[in-house]
Amino acid sequence: METIDTPALCRLHTLKVLRIDKKGIWLDAGELQAHLPLRESPQAQQGEELEVFVYQVIPGELQATLRPPLAQAGEFATLKVKSITAHGAYLDWGLAKDLLVPLSLQPQKMQLNWSYLVKVDVDEQGRPFGNGRIEDCLEFYNVDLQEGDTVDMIVWQITELGARVIVNGRYEALLYRDELPPGSYTGMELQGFVKRLREDGKIDVTLRRVGQEGVDDARGVILKVLAANGGALPLHDKSSSEEIKKVLGMSKKTFKKAVGGLYKDKLVKLDDSGVKLR
Repeated sequence: METIDTPALCRLHTLKVLRIDKKGIWLDAGELQAHLPLRESPQAQQGEELEVFVYQVIPGELQATLRPPLAQAGEFATLKVKSITAHGAYLDWGLAKDLLVPLSLQPQKMQLNWSYLVKVDVDEQGRPFGNGRIEDCLEFYNVDLQEGDTVDMIVWQITELGARVIVNGRYEALLYRDELPPGSYTGMELQGFVKRLREDGKIDVTLRRVGQEGVDDARGVILKVLAANGGALPLHDKSSSEEIKKVLGMSKKTFKKAVGGLYKDKLVKLDDSGVKLR
């Protein structure tokens, strides 16, 4: 993390130790000093730089910890409800003070001990809060993506079509059901690729590389599975799409292209029982 003069709240920063006294360790935070409990770094030395999570409990008083929470400001995380009050739901995010999700930012009333996907943010007074209204946190115009781009995804909602996912922490996209990994759940993190930027502004994503790169990846998968199974794989062009998907995690079309390339390169041989290493 880069060293900065005025640290943004609820983020990780590298700060220098200014002084150490009985009250704790005091870190250079520009116009203010951030307090780090002595028990967290009893061996700290003056002038040393520490990577800490900076937050605020009382306006004008910065706190620091070497134990960052489950998410920083601007990030999404699936967090469990620890308590509920008239103000809203308090979620466990790894700090002593739980994260408040106000009632107004809950798309449906949160339930005790349930887990929800939220975005961590900071209000005008510097206090952290969670926002469960995910759509309000996303961008829908001027999408800075190209087809084929590698993207990070978080599963948001699982629907009949597949999964609504958050792409690069900024956009909504659809990952179709036939590509959903078994046991997918809200908050699951995946890496994939932009499949299509649709005319209606929506985004389709895939877990497989688009085009020839995807076939090349599939070739590697098939060779690894063959090596792990004694050089034989009981799949062929008459195998069902479901069976190929279950074993290899790819479509039948990609499987046939990849196997065809391996056969042409004389890396495998084919018979009625399936694919075998040469």
